[in-house]
Amino acid sequence: MPLDSELSVTVMGLGYIGLPTAAVIARTGAMVTGVDVTPSVVDTINSGRVHIEEVDLDGLVSGVVARGSLKASLTVAPADVFVIAVPTPFTQDRQPDITFVLDAARAIAPVLKSGDTVILESTSPVGTTEQVRDLIARERPDLKLPGATRPGEQADLAIAYCPERVLPGRILVELIDNDRVIGGITPRCARKALAFYRRFVRGACVTTTARAAEMTKLTENAFRDVNIAFANELSLVADTLGVDVWEVIRLANRHPRVNILSPGPGVGGHCIAVDPWFLVAADPANTPLIRTAREVNDGKTDHIIARAAAMIEAQDGPVACLGLAFKANIDDFRESPALKVAAALAARFGERVHVVEPYATTLPRAFDGTGARLIDIDTALETCGAMIVLVDHDIFRSVPLDERRGKAVLDTRGLWPDQS
Repeated sequence: MPLDSELSVTVMGLGYIGLPTAAVIARTGAMVTGVDVTPSVVDTINSGRVHIEEVDLDGLVSGVVARGSLKASLTVAPADVFVIAVPTPFTQDRQPDITFVLDAARAIAPVLKSGDTVILESTSPVGTTEQVRDLIARERPDLKLPGATRPGEQADLAIAYCPERVLPGRILVELIDNDRVIGGITPRCARKALAFYRRFVRGACVTTTARAAEMTKLTENAFRDVNIAFANELSLVADTLGVDVWEVIRLANRHPRVNILSPGPGVGGHCIAVDPWFLVAADPANTPLIRTAREVNDGKTDHIIARAAAMIEAQDGPVACLGLAFKANIDDFRESPALKVAAALAARFGERVHVVEPYATTLPRAFDGTGARLIDIDTALETCGAMIVLVDHDIFRSVPLDERRGKAVLDTRGLWPDQS
């Protein structure tokens, strides 16, 4: 593989993972082209700006664009390494949809050359990396593909899977510091991908098979989903019994071998709310726990909508929904239970619903035609007699009791334990 200053890398997809990854690689001195299908995203990045909210990303992108190490494009050009970081949603019947992955593989196929490395980072069902290999084989019959060569014959390409495992708000730090699992179609593919990641990853890089790496990523998110479901189910029981779930969890976690997570209005984000369904789809008969966890967490959102609606019906005047993002201090609304709750309430109660979301300048389309409006936290405290806490943004945490006293509060995050 070429030296950093000579290495060319193409990153397919410039979203929440693709853009930070492209910028981090560009910082090493490699020449990086980020490819996206949205012209406004390409124009924004080429001007040295960013279209997503992430700590320190704006400064990094500005720097590498100014140095000429990163550029964005609508078209794919030849490179030494191709990183695919595109979305992998599920369908309405909760089946994984890898259309974007296969489209990206189809787009890079014409420019591939002997010696290139193709790495899939998108969270994917087990077997997707092999499907990428097979698609490239159909598109480029002139190339010898890994896993399809004769004994002793060397493949022209290295194809591997290396899932991201970063936390929004800490992406730039965790891209470098977190351990990485690198699964190759063959051991040689894994070794070549390993050499690439060692250029910018300080964490341990562990090699395995592509299928094992794919399942590892799904397992990590299913594990977290199951544990969150336990906390959310506890919160339902506590509501029934009239017990403070936050106190119960705090006390239970004093046990040396207990670490219960915090409940919330559900589970959001493109990973935890989606990926467990990939395992269920792969083996429905043997995943009752994973399926139930998903249903518990989705059901918690419906429970919060019902409780909030009852509170609003018992009040007069406007109510403030605090937060739309799927977690604190970010602008990512993908699969957000907070957004689902607020939008459902707006559809029912119209202009009585006011939304406070410091990471939004306009309300999402889910609120079109409802009459709901976006306000700031100070306006909410001055005008709204009821508050529904849906996201634990720092700005909400900073509101003192004196400014909240006398208001009806539904706190789904345990943010205001002192509320009278």
